[in-house]
Amino acid sequence: MVQWLSDNAWWLAAASTVMLLGGIGVSFALAILMPADHFMRPGPRTDLARRHPALRILARAAKNLVGLVMLIAGIVMAVPMVPGPGLLFMLLGLSMMDVPGKRAVARYIVSRPLVLRPLNALRARLNRPPIQLPHDPGQTRRRK
Repeated sequence: MVQWLSDNAWWLAAASTVMLLGGIGVSFALAILMPADHFMRPGPRTDLARRHPALRILARAAKNLVGLVMLIAGIVMAVPMVPGPGLLFMLLGLSMMDVPGKRAVARYIVSRPLVLRPLNALRARLNRPPIQLPHDPGQTRRRK
């Protein structure tokens, strides 16, 4: 195994580079294409709910399966010495899956200044409106 890895190091480096650049590209595309009011909405879009029940079930199952595959791939990529953006794939996989509380967690992560400022700066450079977040009085309490 060690011999194979040393003989194919160029291939592993190329795969790692492609996966890293692809992950960054997907992240930028999602950040740019996300509607500004995405976090203001009470829940997921209802376009899927208007379809035939069989199509709706099939689409949800496919979306959850793709999310699970991305989550597993992210876990594998997070192992040391395995190339790729593991954390990014784990977050994308979780965001695709129907898990309770995922919107609240995503809203919390995006509301942090270290995430929100660069995200809105990127959107401003590309003439996109800034991300809108609902006002949460619990977050504005003064520290003692």
